Amino acid sequence: MKVLLTFVFSFFFLIAQELPDVRENYYAASKTKKNAEEFYNSLSKYNKENKTLLAYKGAAKVLKSRYSPDKKQKKELFIEGVKLVENSVKDEPGNPEIRLIRLSIQENTPKFLKYKSNIEEDKKIIIATFEKQSKDLREYIKIYTRISKAFTEKEKQSILK
Repeated sequence: MKVLLTFVFSFFFLIAQELPDVRENYYAASKTKKNAEEFYNSLSKYNKENKTLLAYKGAAKVLKSRYSPDKKQKKELFIEGVKLVENSVKDEPGNPEIRLIRLSIQENTPKFLKYKSNIEEDKKIIIATFEKQSKDLREYIKIYTRISKAFTEKEKQSILK
């Protein structure tokens, strides 16, 4: 039993250590093709149970689709990425980080793709659960909120206070 508890603790500690790097890399991936490719490569083989990391894997596919010159591949990557994110939301609907990932994709997706329908819902979850999150996640949410056009000034103030 002690060995099992040690393993579980180690697993969650590893994930906690990994998430700050993934968050930083996600932000960087939104800036350049090279960064998007590196982010995609770093998560492409991830297939474990952590839904937050699976949502980031979905976001990596969506970002990679942005730079694909092949229209068919662009569409396939986008659909695969969105599916991973949506499945993560479905599995953990109260997870604000997964909601932030989906919001960031929907906010930055062209209107013609018609993937913008959950922005308000995601903002509500993010705002409602903000104070209960770890310091690292709160800082990450603050950084995104500052640059986001999806949040109203009132919503930004409730997070940035």
